[in-house]
Amino acid sequence: MDKEAIGRTFAPAAHAALTSFPIDAGDLTLVSLAENVTFKVTARDGGAYVLRLHRPGYHTLEELVSERAWIRGLADAGIDVPSAVSARDGRDYVPVTIPATGEQRYAGMLRWTEGRLLSHVLAETRDDKVVEGYFAQLGALTAAMHNQASAWQPPPGFTRHALDSDGLMGDAPHWGPFWEHRSLSAAERGLLLDARARMHAFLTRLPRGPHAYSLIHADMHPGNILVDGDRLVVIDFDDAGFGWHQYDIAVVLTYWQSKPNAAEIERAFLGGYRATRPVPDEALAAIPMFRLIRWMASIGWFHQRPELEPSAVFEQRKAWVLDQCAALQRS
Repeated sequence: MDKEAIGRTFAPAAHAALTSFPIDAGDLTLVSLAENVTFKVTARDGGAYVLRLHRPGYHTLEELVSERAWIRGLADAGIDVPSAVSARDGRDYVPVTIPATGEQRYAGMLRWTEGRLLSHVLAETRDDKVVEGYFAQLGALTAAMHNQASAWQPPPGFTRHALDSDGLMGDAPHWGPFWEHRSLSAAERGLLLDARARMHAFLTRLPRGPHAYSLIHADMHPGNILVDGDRLVVIDFDDAGFGWHQYDIAVVLTYWQSKPNAAEIERAFLGGYRATRPVPDEALAAIPMFRLIRWMASIGWFHQRPELEPSAVFEQRKAWVLDQCAALQRS
């Protein structure tokens, strides 16, 4: 769907949603159509906001409200996250109908956060030490979020999905049955199913206390981090749920694992993490397994979106997953 078609489809619902929020809206500009439809709203007083129309079928209203509760908890702990804007009647989200399709969505608003995506900053940086510095900072930020989540008491009614053994490697994993992707051969499906059984057994043995398992962002790659001067701002909590801290760590490290300086980046990230939150070596020893779990889950994500053509990056990740699964089978 091109930008003009997106505007025709979703802008009327966005304009309708704006009437529920306490701003005098001026311009409405499409930012992205990805998991959700996101607009930038410029108010007549110059203020800037994000209006997001959340995809149907992924989160219930209760889960969306719970996401907001955790974001507020993180902000209270001094972690840089976007500031929420409530509707005039105090609600976090308002229902809207997409006129062109009849689809029902929930609209939520945040204050606009200035800055550039860390992924873009890293792509333009040629100095390895600068890159390592960003990953050390990201490690400290990830650890600070885990510190908050481990000690935080969610409010009554809080509900969010679980990225536990079943949520990641069960019969109906949260991000889809990765072993059924259309590009896989019968032999490759067998490899993935064997690895899934091994990973499920591995996860069931891991500790579930708050020191190791709590709310996690679950998508902490540099494309979900804004650089604003000296600070890093965490955005896009759409995938946040209950899970192991090692999964959050693995998400960051898999982003850079094919680079020549991957080992230096891992040391920088873990150095920043451990300076903020102690973690035993045996917990970090599980990171390679969580790397594999992350990329297996990503195949499931693509399986649920057959409209997306497999890219070179996807094929590279799939090949790596299959190699790792074959090695597991031989072990």
